[in-house]
Amino acid sequence: MIARIFLFGVVSFLAITQNAAAQAIKPYRIGVILPGGPLYGVLEGTREGLRELGLREEKQFKLTIRETQSDVRVAEETARYFETEKFDLIYALATPTITAAQAATAKLPIVFCIGSDPVAAGLVKGFAKPGGRLTGVHFLVRDLTAKRLEVLKEIIPKLGRVVTYYDPGNRVSADGAALAREEAKRLGINLIERHVASVEELRDELQSLKAGDTDGFLFSPDPRVGGQSQLIIETAKAKRLPTMFHEQNLVAKGALASYGQNYHEIGRLLAKYIQRVLNGADPKDMKIETVETVELAINLKTAKELGVGIPPQVLARAKKVIK
Repeated sequence: MIARIFLFGVVSFLAITQNAAAQAIKPYRIGVILPGGPLYGVLEGTREGLRELGLREEKQFKLTIRETQSDVRVAEETARYFETEKFDLIYALATPTITAAQAATAKLPIVFCIGSDPVAAGLVKGFAKPGGRLTGVHFLVRDLTAKRLEVLKEIIPKLGRVVTYYDPGNRVSADGAALAREEAKRLGINLIERHVASVEELRDELQSLKAGDTDGFLFSPDPRVGGQSQLIIETAKAKRLPTMFHEQNLVAKGALASYGQNYHEIGRLLAKYIQRVLNGADPKDMKIETVETVELAINLKTAKELGVGIPPQVLARAKKVIK
């Protein structure tokens, strides 16, 4: 009888101890900062990637998401809050957001998703050895600006005027616009550049745009403009303007075409970086990977609505076709 009581006591003690230990294991806290728009596709890809790696949301990790609408002050305040509250890492998307997060914090590791050269931006020392507390994935947004215009010209051979919106105070956006300007000159296209320093200015510019002012829209690498992609698509369709974007999910939402990279797959790749940092890897030694696969997407339904015939040679190159 005494032995049974002793055994019961041991079992109960072990059960209580295990339960307490389980309660003591808290999920990792990941602070997400992004401007909004198509970059949510990257975030959803990361969620999927983390699930594939065996990490369950709300159990092993929690995401606290803050959309900044490309306001640098919001990004800085949010990053500062994440560090003060001792989050495990910051996950930052888009160059201005990453730069703000780095400037506002001192110790917290940052995993990033960046569409321009992180070395040229002064965020890391090198791709092979970042050398600090930042690492992540580099993909091609700015560098494809000229090619987007070239493809749009292939789709619409008579293309004469193209409008693009960007903030000249954003170095990456200004560099992208310069690439578009050079390509427009080569192709004999009049590039209409509209400077917008806020979402309100962009909306005003879109509202004032008249049918006949331009033959199409070209996306320049500006996070603020990207965050308003759906508004641009709807405005352009109402004014019968073909649109060339950077992300294929926008084609599914009504854009005529995109030439760029798959944001969802980029997000899945980033999940591995997040897992490694959470497991104790030092960002300074984690090689920054560049995603080089580029895809063309076409929306035939939108093309029909706009009266645009897609040349067979262009359609044959499309990775994704919306009918």
